[in-house]
Amino acid sequence: MSLFVRKDLGLLLAEAGSGTLRRELGPLALVTLGIGAVIGAGIFVLTGSVASQNAGPALTLSMVLAGFACAFAGLCYAELASMIPVAGSAYTYAYATMGELVAWIIGWDLVLEYSLSSSTVAVGWSAYAVTLLSEMGISFPPRLTGAPGTHVCLPDGTHVTALFNLPAILICLALTWLLVIGIRESARVNTTIVIIKVAVLVLFVAIGVQYINPANLHPFIPPNTGTFGSFGWSGILRGAGVIFFAYIGFDAVSTASQEARNPGRDIPIGILVSLAICTVIYIAVGLVMTGLVSYPKLGVPSPIALAVQATGLKWLAPIINIGAICGISSVILVNMLAQSRIFYSMSRDGLLPPLFAKLHARYRTPHVTTAITGCVVAIASGLFPIGILGQLVSMGTLLAFAIVCTGVLILRKTSPETPRPFRTPGMPWVPVVGTLICLYLMSGLPLPTWIRLFVWLAIGLTIYFGYGRIRAATVRGQPIADAA
Repeated sequence: MSLFVRKDLGLLLAEAGSGTLRRELGPLALVTLGIGAVIGAGIFVLTGSVASQNAGPALTLSMVLAGFACAFAGLCYAELASMIPVAGSAYTYAYATMGELVAWIIGWDLVLEYSLSSSTVAVGWSAYAVTLLSEMGISFPPRLTGAPGTHVCLPDGTHVTALFNLPAILICLALTWLLVIGIRESARVNTTIVIIKVAVLVLFVAIGVQYINPANLHPFIPPNTGTFGSFGWSGILRGAGVIFFAYIGFDAVSTASQEARNPGRDIPIGILVSLAICTVIYIAVGLVMTGLVSYPKLGVPSPIALAVQATGLKWLAPIINIGAICGISSVILVNMLAQSRIFYSMSRDGLLPPLFAKLHARYRTPHVTTAITGCVVAIASGLFPIGILGQLVSMGTLLAFAIVCTGVLILRKTSPETPRPFRTPGMPWVPVVGTLICLYLMSGLPLPTWIRLFVWLAIGLTIYFGYGRIRAATVRGQPIADAA
């Protein structure tokens, strides 16, 4: 009944080859899976609030700092994913390195990353979808486009109080259905969407750079307002912690390890290549956006659309909206896929009920946990505002990344003989620096976000000690048979 019993690596590798999930994904599908998860609401929605409230034109420095943290974490993820190609991501790695209690904490924490991330970007999807419908002359009821109690501005300048966010709910349910019918179909849809949204962002940068007003970039680092996190270097730090949300997703590639054709080679490619491509795109988009519009004006739900208006090119606006809708759709898709695989792995270990490991007889997907995830995501996206959701997601992800970096150090000591198709370079400095950077970025997030994290973890620990720990003890040392 030890709280820190570790899962045997031999058992994990046996599960990886069990053949319960279909191995359908190659390197291209995994790279686009990573890009699909990363480029979404973070770049299309949150960049505006970070520029207007935290960093100003130095938004790009916040992006570099967040990307730097992700690079270290990405190298650690690549080693563990190639070494333990199981559909559990950071949860599984923690189980193999730091024991069951830490694994439960990180698995519960990943709900914040994947489920609430899906909810957050669904709110952003709703804003762009409603805007596009309006441009097409289609009016969507304003009361059904926001979280309960929030104020929605009408075209005439008046405000109405929202009831719930119906478009966000509908997109979540539609993508849940797609995930149930199969990983191959989901990957194909995601690849198509990724091509569209990357092309749209490249078009925005190529055209927007010609209209940059240098005056908008001065001062590049606005002076601090007297409040920590509002401009100045503290604003860059706070901005990095918030914009870190925009990088979340590359680790979702690791949750597809058990569905990759050659995980030892292809998973590291998917993680590192997608992260590199997204970082370059983010920096370019951030620089052009703050160059087109003065940073105090960017605190709107669709900042890139506002930047396009500054060019005066009316034909470009609907293209950007379509790109944003496509981009955000793929983020929801990939994050819900990742969350369902985390629940699937936790159920096989006995920490969640067997129902969560049930596979569809025809599609061979964890359809029950996918449906549960989709419903939870839909409810959260319809009821909560984007600001609170985004900060919670960043906090949960930074904690997960810190544990993964630490896990690489532990396994190098405890299992040095285990084959590693990919090895993290610069040992031990890369995982050490990755851990410290993640903790540093966590320190820049607001106190209420820390309180919400502790409340969330307290709920999770109650479930673990009341159910998960007892049931896991009965199945420890042997995989749970998949329910038919």
